[in-house]
Amino acid sequence: MTRSGLTTSQGLALVVLRTLVGWHFLYEGVVKLWLPAWRRDGIPLAPWSAAGYLRAASGPFADLFHAIARSSWLPVIGLVIASSLVLVGLSLMLGLFTQAGSVGALVLLALFYLSNIPTRGAPMAGAEGAYLFVDKNLVEAAAVAVFLVFHTGRIAGLDLLLRNRPAVGASEESTS
Repeated sequence: MTRSGLTTSQGLALVVLRTLVGWHFLYEGVVKLWLPAWRRDGIPLAPWSAAGYLRAASGPFADLFHAIARSSWLPVIGLVIASSLVLVGLSLMLGLFTQAGSVGALVLLALFYLSNIPTRGAPMAGAEGAYLFVDKNLVEAAAVAVFLVFHTGRIAGLDLLLRNRPAVGASEESTS
């Protein structure tokens, strides 16, 4: 057992899962921020925009998401989403401010889920699978909830290092 009350393999499994979920967030954010610089077959790609996702919203807040897609705030919203994905990803991967990063991830995943709750249960053109109520956003949210309740930053990561470092001035007091 480790200080966290988990076996080493349990702690390792949680940290590996946190790192993988963090990578997913980080990569999604980086692609959205840097997409204008990417090219396919020498043809520049259009910059990423949240407009298509917001226009396709069909969940309980669809009207709100549609209004955002039509608003002048759309570029700012897109930048906030992409930047948030990067920050959450870095937080989870590095184990830095892990509790706050987990809450941020849950907020983002809740927005993604609520924008388009899977109720069809049948394959749709362009979709990667057939979902009924449970999709990858909900599964990832459950994983992030585990990081939150197990305080995985106390198992491994920069949170652990920051928590265990001596207080400023502690070495001076111990020598006097």
